[in-house]
Amino acid sequence: MIKKLMEQIKEYKKDTILAPIFVALETIMEVIIPFLMVYLIDDGINKGDIDTIYKVGALLVICSIASLIFGVVSGRIASKASAGFAKNLRKSIYYKVQDFSFSNIDKFSTASIITRHTTDVTNVQMAFQMIIRIAVKTPLLLIFSLIMAFAINTEISLMFLVMIPFLGIGLYLIATKAHPIFEKTFTIYDKLNNTVQENVSGIRVVKSYVTEEKEIKKFDETSKEIYDGFSKAEKLVALNSPLMQFTVDIVILLISWIGGRLIIGTSLTTGELTSLISYAMQILMSLMMLSMVLVMIMISRASAERIVEVLTEESDLKNKENPVKEVKNGNISFENVSFSYVNNINKLCLKDINIDIKSGETVGIIGGTGSSKTTLVQLIPRLFDATLGTVKVGDIDVKDYDLTTLRNQVAMVLQKNVLFSGTIKENLRWGNENATDEELINACKLAQADEFINGFPDGYDTYIEQGGTNVSGGQKQRLCIARALLKKPKILILDDSTSAVDTKTDSLIRKAFREEIPNTTKIIIAQRVSSVEDADKIIVLDNGKINGIGTHKELLENNEIYRDVYTSQGGNKVE
Repeated sequence: MIKKLMEQIKEYKKDTILAPIFVALETIMEVIIPFLMVYLIDDGINKGDIDTIYKVGALLVICSIASLIFGVVSGRIASKASAGFAKNLRKSIYYKVQDFSFSNIDKFSTASIITRHTTDVTNVQMAFQMIIRIAVKTPLLLIFSLIMAFAINTEISLMFLVMIPFLGIGLYLIATKAHPIFEKTFTIYDKLNNTVQENVSGIRVVKSYVTEEKEIKKFDETSKEIYDGFSKAEKLVALNSPLMQFTVDIVILLISWIGGRLIIGTSLTTGELTSLISYAMQILMSLMMLSMVLVMIMISRASAERIVEVLTEESDLKNKENPVKEVKNGNISFENVSFSYVNNINKLCLKDINIDIKSGETVGIIGGTGSSKTTLVQLIPRLFDATLGTVKVGDIDVKDYDLTTLRNQVAMVLQKNVLFSGTIKENLRWGNENATDEELINACKLAQADEFINGFPDGYDTYIEQGGTNVSGGQKQRLCIARALLKKPKILILDDSTSAVDTKTDSLIRKAFREEIPNTTKIIIAQRVSSVEDADKIIVLDNGKINGIGTHKELLENNEIYRDVYTSQGGNKVE
């Protein structure tokens, strides 16, 4: 895990190394100061030697200023290193997620990925900064202070060796008890983010069904789970403060008691006792800082594990060595294809699919809800891999293609249309970032979107709100079709993408496809028979199996499911 995280330091290695160096210099200055105080008190103040007071006092001022400078520099460098580390971490997570298949994303959930990208990265960033500063300073301050204390008086310094293990064991027990609670609580964070995400994106549904109270109750329950988890963990972590204070009080009392006796016996000077108390405070302060680091590491460890889980996740869709980087035509072939979302041949949602589609053909797909129509077409651009059998595009197995090449030539307008914040032009150019205005307009004319776009005051520069909430469902569908057309694909898949438009507009879109992109293979999933009746062939799916293939006329004559759908939608009953 550590190795995987350290890979993200990258260009900030220099800062990551320099920060501890300046911390070490700061620590050395802090350790020297109590040692100089011995001479200031014993040789200067007690003997009334003004010259010594000035000289040692000047050295103390220099050490204090140097300590301040080294501390400021180390802080600035550490901040730069930790911020850069977090930046690289977020970038790596984001890039990794871009390579995930749908099944990889489903494994983590969208809300969980967002939490790992934000809260978890912030926790790890804070821990990283503490590690390159405080985790370096703590052992150095502890070791140097112990050495100096033993150099002044061995008898008093021995008590440190007794108290340090006592404190260390206490902190270790607290850490081991608190970590599992933090780990569990961060998982509940995913649940909370998911609740918030669903409610914000579906606020219109919540309000239309008047379920605000129910959703508030669900949020409160999840929020309370997080509160209870953190409260329990923080109660354990909070024990380190009284434990530390108890240790400090005991050590100061013992030093004062033993030191007073030694001063009376003239085996210890006032300056040495003052210095020992300073070193005692530094030793205990270093242990206090160590406890802070441990607490942060406890919190961040759970976050780090969650981040590394994403970074080490391997996409189940990968390019082969030397993949094919050209799709020659729009031929599509399914050869004995079966598919399972859980990769289990006993739980297949597509079974024994055999289809041959020639380049330029228009193919309709009809079937009831849950008949796996969407699953079928998602195998073509390799959004999923077939569990059994082979899917070919351009007479080549889709697994042999470079994924980017394949998907650039297979444009999909998904069942759930998505538009992004930005102008209409910016959304359209997702299909082709270099498309000219003329190409944008032509694609929109094909998709029957040009007319309503020009009806907006700002035309193609109209701003689309997040999720496309300021355009209707039919307008959104037509914009998504235009966006897909801009890719100039060899295969165009419309997954129930004209369901929100009227039949006249649907007919105009299909007419434009026939006339303007005759060489593009077109696959149209639809609920309306009218959307596919002029297709070269229509595939009827039932429960993941092909129930029939043929033209509109052929299926009316020999396919009961198709005939029932046709007549239920007002078609003439076939005798």
